[in-house]
Amino acid sequence: MLLRRHRGPARLWVAVAALATGTIWLWSSSVGPLGTYRVQDSVVNELWRTADSDGWRASSAPRTYWPPPLTESESNGCLRVWCNGGLTQQRTAICNAVVAARIMNATLVLPELDTNSFWDDESGFVDIYDVPHFIKTLKYDVRIVMSVPKITAQGKTKKLRAYKSFFFLDILYLWNTFLSLQIDPPRDAPVTWYRTTALEKIRKYGAIYLTPFSHHLAEEIDDPELQRLRCRVNNHALRFKADIMKTSSDIVNKLRSEGHFMSVHLRFELDMLAYAGRLIGKWPLTPEEVGLILRAMGYDSTTRIYLASGKIFGGKRFMKPFKAMFPRLENHSMVGTGKLEENTRGLAGSAVDYMVCLLSDIFIPTYDGPSNFANNLMGHRLYYGFQTTITPNRKALAPIFMDREEGHASGFEKRVRQVMLNTHFGTPHRRIHPESFYTNSWPECFCQTKARNHADHCPPDNVNDVLESQFQNKEDIGVEANNQIDFTSQTEELAGGHELS
Repeated sequence: MLLRRHRGPARLWVAVAALATGTIWLWSSSVGPLGTYRVQDSVVNELWRTADSDGWRASSAPRTYWPPPLTESESNGCLRVWCNGGLTQQRTAICNAVVAARIMNATLVLPELDTNSFWDDESGFVDIYDVPHFIKTLKYDVRIVMSVPKITAQGKTKKLRAYKSFFFLDILYLWNTFLSLQIDPPRDAPVTWYRTTALEKIRKYGAIYLTPFSHHLAEEIDDPELQRLRCRVNNHALRFKADIMKTSSDIVNKLRSEGHFMSVHLRFELDMLAYAGRLIGKWPLTPEEVGLILRAMGYDSTTRIYLASGKIFGGKRFMKPFKAMFPRLENHSMVGTGKLEENTRGLAGSAVDYMVCLLSDIFIPTYDGPSNFANNLMGHRLYYGFQTTITPNRKALAPIFMDREEGHASGFEKRVRQVMLNTHFGTPHRRIHPESFYTNSWPECFCQTKARNHADHCPPDNVNDVLESQFQNKEDIGVEANNQIDFTSQTEELAGGHELS
C-alpha cells in the first residue's frame, strides 16, 4: 500500500513487481476459539487480561508409565546435532533432538547452534541457555553429555567419530569424504525412520551427527507422551541464561511501571516483500496498517508498545505513520541503557525480544507465515497461561486496505473490527493443519481441572515428582542422581559459574 506513495530505489520497484505475481502457501485463519472471548463481547480493557481457559491449564507431565533413560553402558550410542536458523528455529530443533534421542534410546550431545551464518557472532548453547538447568530438567527423559565420549579398547583411548548426515553440504566434499556413509533423513521424518534407519546407523557407528538439524522430525506424532516431552523441553528445560533473563526482566519492569503494555512482532523486510501476494493474504502488514488495526480496535495513542523486529524495509520513513499514531513505541535499545544494551545484540538480543514478548500483556504477530519466532511465541504464551494474542486475518483484511488505498475509506474501522471478530485471543482451540504443534500444543500439553474425559485429568503439578514416582528401583535413582550432580558441576563451570535462579 505505502509503496505506491513513495518513490524509492530500484529494488523497491522490483519488490512491487514480484508482489503482483507472487503466490505462496497461506496459513488459514479460519480456526475459531472454543471459548467466547471475542471482540464483540469485550472492551479494550478486558483484552489486557488473559483469555478464558475454560478450566484448562498447562501440563506436560507424563500420564502413563515413563521409564528412565538408559545408562551409559545401555545407551545405543550418541546423537549429535547442529541447529541452524534463527533463535526459535534452533529452539524447535533442540526439542526435536531430545525427542529423537529418546526414541532411539541414545545419549544426546549438547546441541550445537549455528550463530555465525545468521547472527554473525560467536554465541553457542552455553552462552544463550542455562545448561545445568537444561540437563537437570531432562534427567528423567534423556541422558545428556557435553561432547561425544571417549572409549577405551585394547588399552587405547579414542573418541567416537560421529556418523554424518548431510543435507545441503558441498557435493564434491561429500563424494570424496563421506559418500559411503551418507544418509538423508527426510523432512518431517516419522518416528519409524528414527527407530529403523537412524537406530541402525547409531548402533553401527556409536554416534551419528545430523547437520543441519531443522524440521527433520514430524510435528504430528501419535504418541502424546513424546509430544509432552517436546513441551517439557520447550517450556521448562530451555531457560535462557541468568544475564538474559535479568535483562528481559528489567525491560518488562520498566515498561510495566506505567501500566499494561503490548508487544508487536513486525515483519516487513525486503526479502519477504519480493515473494508475497497481496490478494491471497501473504503480504506482510505494513507498520501503518498495524497501527490502523490497533486504532480500529479501540487502542489510543497512550498505549505502550514494545517492538520486536528485524531491519524494517523503508526504515524511519515507513515507521513514521505508526509512530504518529502510537508515540509510545519502543524497542530493547530504546528502553535499556548501559548494561541492558550489552545483552540485546545478536542471538542474545533475539532471546531478550522473545522473553519480553512472552511476558507482555498482549502479543501481536503481524506475519503468520513461516515465522518461527511468532509461531513459537504464540504457543509459549498459550502454555504460559492463555496470554492474550491478537492474530490479524491478513487475507480478510487485504481488500479492506486496498479499498482504503483507492479512496473508499467509508466504514473502514467498522469493517476492520468485523474481521477481528473471528480472531481467537489465546483461548484453547483445536490444532488444524497447517498450524504447528509449537504454535498450539493443545490438548496434548494441557489438562482440565474438572475433566469429563479421564485422559484430560490433571496429574500432579511437579513433573519430576511424577517421573520419580515411576522409578521402581530407588537405589538406581540415587546412583543416577549422583552422576547428574557431578555432571551439573561440570556444566556450571562451562557456563561461566552462574547460579540457578
